[in-house]
Amino acid sequence: MTDWLIWLIFAVLLGVAEIFTLTVALGMLGGAALVTAGVAAFGLPWPVQLIVFAGSATAGIVLVRPAALRHMQRPQLERFGIDALIGQQAFVVREVTGREGLVRIGGEEWTARAYDETIVIPEGAVVDVMDINGTTALVYPRELPWNSNPS
Repeated sequence: MTDWLIWLIFAVLLGVAEIFTLTVALGMLGGAALVTAGVAAFGLPWPVQLIVFAGSATAGIVLVRPAALRHMQRPQLERFGIDALIGQQAFVVREVTGREGLVRIGGEEWTARAYDETIVIPEGAVVDVMDINGTTALVYPRELPWNSNPS
């Protein structure tokens, strides 16, 4: 088997291992093996190939890996899914109490409960989504002009 093919197989195996570990280190070693496969394709001897691999791996781990890890650990700036609904404005479609209700959030109807179980929010009121619990939105009114104690 030719040298470049051995390095190429080694690079692919390291790349596959990186997919499962997400450490970036194996990916850098796989990249170094890929560079070495290119050098081996020119017919350079094994000692030169090993020096190229060691240099490429060192450069990847020392220079590229820290930047890649910083990028991976950066906090998520946008919220997605149900997390994006928290803080949104909603409109009460059916009276909301501490036990039941219905609101429209961005064109979709959601079951709802009052965030503060002692208040009753009438139909047509504007509320803020405070949390999502399963498929139920916990909402709080923007204004409290109504009876805040249903008893």
